[in-house]
Amino acid sequence: MAETITVRSPYDDSVIGEIPAQTADDVATAVASAKAALKSPLPLWKRAAILDRAAQLLTERRDQFALIIAKEAAKPIKTARAEAERAVGTFQFAAAEARKLSGEMIPLDAISAGEGKLGFTLRVPIGVVGAIAPFNFPLNLVAHKLAPAIAAGCPVVLKPASQTPFSSIELAKLLINECGLPADYLHVITGSGSTVGNAIVDHPDIALITFTGSPDVGWGIRARAPRKRVGLELGNNAPVIIEPDGDWKTAAAKIKMAGFSHAGQSCISTQRIYIHSSIADDFTAALVDHVNSLVVGDPLDEATDVSALISRHETERVASWVAEAESAGAKVLTGGSLNDQGVLRPTVISNAKPDMKVCSKEVFGPVVAIATYDSLDDALELANDSSFGLQAAIFTSDIGKALRAVHALDYGGVLVNEVPTWRADQQPYGGVRDSGNTREGPAYSIKEMTEVKMVVLGA
Repeated sequence: MAETITVRSPYDDSVIGEIPAQTADDVATAVASAKAALKSPLPLWKRAAILDRAAQLLTERRDQFALIIAKEAAKPIKTARAEAERAVGTFQFAAAEARKLSGEMIPLDAISAGEGKLGFTLRVPIGVVGAIAPFNFPLNLVAHKLAPAIAAGCPVVLKPASQTPFSSIELAKLLINECGLPADYLHVITGSGSTVGNAIVDHPDIALITFTGSPDVGWGIRARAPRKRVGLELGNNAPVIIEPDGDWKTAAAKIKMAGFSHAGQSCISTQRIYIHSSIADDFTAALVDHVNSLVVGDPLDEATDVSALISRHETERVASWVAEAESAGAKVLTGGSLNDQGVLRPTVISNAKPDMKVCSKEVFGPVVAIATYDSLDDALELANDSSFGLQAAIFTSDIGKALRAVHALDYGGVLVNEVPTWRADQQPYGGVRDSGNTREGPAYSIKEMTEVKMVVLGA
């Protein structure tokens, strides 16, 4: 009998279901099927039609997918519903981009040898895409990989996170059974990263790998696959700077969710808060009041704002980081302990220092760390004191300060008068250092998943 993996609820440890523990041989079979599918290419109109239909069906089944997400990821149901809505937009944007996927005209007669000749390029599928998805956005981040691949005409071998496989499985059924995607164009392979993930990375017939996850794993993939095109979206410990002329009340209200949505398990979750010393007391009091109003509990309860981390191990890790910060001189203003269901309460830490793990590393938990500063130069230096560089933010009413921060903050994205947790699914999503090098967003991803073919027509 084939081995299976039991998937349990992160919230109450109840069994959600079983998935196959597939092998490298299963990956090889899937890749062979996907490669063969390229012999029957999908025309652009059909790719767009598949994506349109997917967006329509996801709209109709938003609540169904939200329930799957809430159960397998312990994401509060109202937050899971928002993720399902974002996935609709991801497919819509990909459909729009698919309809305008084109090459360009090349002026060959710009030199005498090209006189009488016509040159143009075509955008053709790069080949089989290997997609390795994370647990924290089990529908929308999978959509960020699948929708552009379909638009580009690429078959996909997808490995969902073992903790959250059912969103991917249901999405694949929808695409194949109801949207018209040929079955050979999408293979969902479930199993461990060490087995299935490594087989995807190492298979010679996979042309492009798109990975979202930890920096260590991501850069390991890049090193092992130098001849493949590799897109990485890794980590961050997102900082926000709040100037005395900024709207600190709005900042506090926004951080209430930006630091704690899905228990902080987002690569752009607001983590480090740098507040000018002149307004620190008022801001901190307001933020603590907001955080204390968050409802902690069952992800299936409509009232819940924050629920369990993805595993008991992660809960213990984050709680230990909070305790370590407290022992090093930080002050836990609220949270830092587990409730009766074993859920880590939303935590606000003050007097945070750069060398504390809650500042220097990616917490990936419901924790924000506050530090004060006296000059904008100091704040910019503190924000840049990171091995990550995905998104950062500043609140200020001074356009000069805003532009200064835009240029000084060494991040792939800088937000002004908005938290670093905000993003739109169609925007490029860049990073530096250990944040990875992907530019997720349908327009960019589709081009990454294609190659340029040059055509010359002679007289």
